[in-house]
Amino acid sequence: MPIVDLVMPKMGESIMEATILKWHKNAGESIKQDETLLEIATDKVDSEVPSTAEGVVEEILFAVNDVVPVGTVIAKIKVAEAAHENGKPADPPTNAQKEEIVRKQPNEESVSSVPIHESVLAGSVLKSANTNGTSNRFYSPLVLNIASNEGIGLSELEGIHGSGNDGRVTKKDILQYVASRKSGIPVSKGEPSARPSPISGLQQPSITEIKPQSTYSGSAEIIEMDRMRKLIAEHMVRSKQTSPHVTSFTEADVTNLVLWRDRIKGAFEKREGTKITFTPLFIEAIIRCIKKYPWVNSSVEGDKIIVKKDIHMGMATALPNGNLIVPVIRNADQYNLVGLTKQVNQLAENARNNRLKPEDTQGGTFTMTNVGVFGSLMGTPIINQPQVAILAVGAIKKRPMVIESEQGDAIAIRHMMYLSLSYDHRIVDGSVGASFLTEIARELENFDPSREY
Repeated sequence: MPIVDLVMPKMGESIMEATILKWHKNAGESIKQDETLLEIATDKVDSEVPSTAEGVVEEILFAVNDVVPVGTVIAKIKVAEAAHENGKPADPPTNAQKEEIVRKQPNEESVSSVPIHESVLAGSVLKSANTNGTSNRFYSPLVLNIASNEGIGLSELEGIHGSGNDGRVTKKDILQYVASRKSGIPVSKGEPSARPSPISGLQQPSITEIKPQSTYSGSAEIIEMDRMRKLIAEHMVRSKQTSPHVTSFTEADVTNLVLWRDRIKGAFEKREGTKITFTPLFIEAIIRCIKKYPWVNSSVEGDKIIVKKDIHMGMATALPNGNLIVPVIRNADQYNLVGLTKQVNQLAENARNNRLKPEDTQGGTFTMTNVGVFGSLMGTPIINQPQVAILAVGAIKKRPMVIESEQGDAIAIRHMMYLSLSYDHRIVDGSVGASFLTEIARELENFDPSREY
């Protein structure tokens, strides 16, 4: 009976690997086409992987918690002749074809062009690299294939100096190393486990490399970080190492906005079939201000500033387990208020029910986080890399305020809210950051209470 290989799917342009969370079938069990075979997790979202064929699970090649590169064979399914006759797999490439594939490979990020049968070996090497406590480097399947073909072991691979991001060993690096080794030229080796700081060039440890300074001798509970908490910790540490953070604060009188929402929310839900929260109203104001201050909607690559013309709005969303995820409203400036409301509610619901797709969390250009839903008056948010700014909105509170009018000053009860903007001081100066934040407050304060939705 023919065998069909099930490979780790590519979940997005920037996704290079995934962690196996759970197998729904064991070897020897029957499975239908499109039936869920396993659950995987990337640094973006969790997903289910369906079977591409109907038959019997012949072999499972990786265990739960293994980290597997995309394109790697993870299971084999035995199918009937009749079901397979129109989809006979191609014969594996010869050694000459493999050498030609490696020679023509443009760069190490093109994982999908790595031969599938070679990826099994690459996956086993990568698995060792990820579970070895001496290094936290990532190696692409192409680099691992070259290392395997040249007889380069993991310990030797860790000693190769990498010129890529975070010290990653690129195709060029390993080919130069191989050429130097064959010619007998001494090869200089860098430190593999330390990552170069993008700010000062100093070696900075990752969160997994930081060891406790002392052992607590009192009564305590030791809790192992789950996968998502580790990813969040890595992301936060990397953001602080990358961007010099500055946070500016202001407050806004949002009385008109609050009263308008209270007045129309019943009719809005009846007509549109969804509830209107404050989030789409805040996003609407942010979009208007980004168009006036486009530099806050950018990223930094080396010494270049990439100002984004598209506005892809990220919104930090709390999950039931307490973790945060940032789904993205793509081209948010193309929606009216009703469209924004439906996008916000749908993404939030998908996040809470673990139904987000990988593309739902990718490509954000600016992020808003609502710390007010947890009762906080204000916060100092950490930038969501590679973005350069993030806005936090605090809780809306009634406070007595001095109101200036032509008839004189008066004290009135107003709905007040603090806003805080953290921005990357490499490219966003204090004047720009503060002006942008003040403009958002002005947009909210000048909300038209007689507008239609």
